[in-house]
Amino acid sequence: MRYDMTTQIDTHDTDILILGTGGAGLFAALHAQQSAPEGTKITIAVKGLIGKCGCTRMVQGGYNVALGGGDTVERHFMDTIKGGKWLPNQDMAWHLCKEAVTRIHELENEVGCFFDRNGDGTLHQKAFAGQTADRTVHKGDLTGIEIISRLMEQVLSRPVEKLQEHRAIGLIPTRDGSALAGVLMIDMRTGRFRLVRAKTVLMGTGGGPTMYKYHTPSGDKTMDGLAMALRAGLPLRDMEMVQFHPTGLLAGDHTRMTGTVLEEGLRGAGGQLLNGADHRFMFDYDQKGERATRDVVSRGIYEEMRKSNTTENGGVYISMSHLGPEYVAEKFKGMVKRCADCGFDLAGGKVEVVPTAHYFMGGVVVDVETRTAMEGLYVAGEDAGGAHGSNRLGGNGVANSTVYGGIAGDTMGADIRTMGALREPDPEVLEAEVARAMQPFSKTPDLIQPLRDRLQEVMWDDVGVMRIADKIVRGQKQVASIRDDLMEVGVSGEDRAFNLTWHDWLNMASLCDISEVIAGAALARENSRGAHYREDFPEEGDLETSYFTVARQVDGALEVGREAVDFSIVRPGETILPEGEPDTLVAAQ
Repeated sequence: MRYDMTTQIDTHDTDILILGTGGAGLFAALHAQQSAPEGTKITIAVKGLIGKCGCTRMVQGGYNVALGGGDTVERHFMDTIKGGKWLPNQDMAWHLCKEAVTRIHELENEVGCFFDRNGDGTLHQKAFAGQTADRTVHKGDLTGIEIISRLMEQVLSRPVEKLQEHRAIGLIPTRDGSALAGVLMIDMRTGRFRLVRAKTVLMGTGGGPTMYKYHTPSGDKTMDGLAMALRAGLPLRDMEMVQFHPTGLLAGDHTRMTGTVLEEGLRGAGGQLLNGADHRFMFDYDQKGERATRDVVSRGIYEEMRKSNTTENGGVYISMSHLGPEYVAEKFKGMVKRCADCGFDLAGGKVEVVPTAHYFMGGVVVDVETRTAMEGLYVAGEDAGGAHGSNRLGGNGVANSTVYGGIAGDTMGADIRTMGALREPDPEVLEAEVARAMQPFSKTPDLIQPLRDRLQEVMWDDVGVMRIADKIVRGQKQVASIRDDLMEVGVSGEDRAFNLTWHDWLNMASLCDISEVIAGAALARENSRGAHYREDFPEEGDLETSYFTVARQVDGALEVGREAVDFSIVRPGETILPEGEPDTLVAAQ
């Protein structure tokens, strides 16, 4: 089915286009304005409203940064490498840890963030699991709201064009496929298609593994950016690495509050995990107990669930009351209130929790300046793979988004100086993306939510916290079946303006795309590293020959290969000393 391009698509031109308004997107806008030539047109586009959607605003825990007092950038770097089980892109991890120091001062002194402080005026830094120092800067347990609120104020006060309620649905290359010409969007307010041409595009749409039964992001976070990158033929790395946060609120199937995070600071402060029989079980699985890394704690909880050592709703408890109800109520105000809204007393009682799909370590292959294999396309934040390897340390997520968002803005502002005119889009790709989005209007309308429920059950059961080959293969077949069923589900086309059923369909299409990649990469990795645990391959494998998976779509088919990790800074068995640069190596103790 063909469409009249001249009437179906509005056109819009800009110089720098930023997709997403989380920490990466907003920081990129600020830095691009500073680095680009005078007169450069900067446009930000967001699926929802600026500052009111995305995952950065949902951050509770805080921001990892080495600010002295015994902590160093090198120490932060080594924790990141070890936490990621030697799979991170080491140059990206180093830039993350080093530039976090600059960025936290920028957040305070230029953006206007207020973080908690000690009595002597220094920034308060709390303990997070998997780290050898207390380095997590925070604003109570509402750090993300503070950061996004201040970033939003800065961006809204500047001459940056805003395209709110604009959903990106396709990366449109040039005819030869070597460069990006623009992005196809849907203006959700009218339902019309809009092609935005740009010299440089940042993809900072965020992750959002909401294809799992228990998940933390809002339902509109559906891996759209990675799905677009996959269709554009870009390589995606570490796609099996889905991080499950150990303590998602478990309030029953009747409320969307189920799955929302109770942050790591609870365990860092001394919170205890108890099974249904009130046994403190984590020391049965790891000598660090509740302060083991997220992957270890998630597997410990999952094992208790499989043994039926569970609570009323099928999870386990987190208990804080032994620390004193007044202390807990003061230190964790946001979570105490959130739990109270669901009928739980976090300060004085016990709260039911379950592992919840939280963060995606995988993403588009990028360099340390956020460039991709496609000229004109840059990726930062959760859409970019490499910085975390197989496991993200709590507190490294918002640091990653703001650090690399700033780097992306600087890089685009510099690169645009050598670029000429806007590129011409490939009309065949443009037409194919429109046809793909219009697919459900040619089918009989039906319900989409049952398909999403099926997908969440399949991914949780077969490609979840713990994996094994036969279940992964079963999951692949079921995801393919769900996709086939989705292609037969239609939506009403009487009015495309704010047609949320249409967007539910598009959400499901993205989730199916990326679910297939997660399963394919999980099957390809025949060892257990970080968030990826294969019960049929429980050993981590030889660290010296570590590899990461690379998935790409070739002629419509998914291909998953392996590439060797480049130990560009430190090798297994070594560590680095605090000499200012990562060039002093010693044997690890």
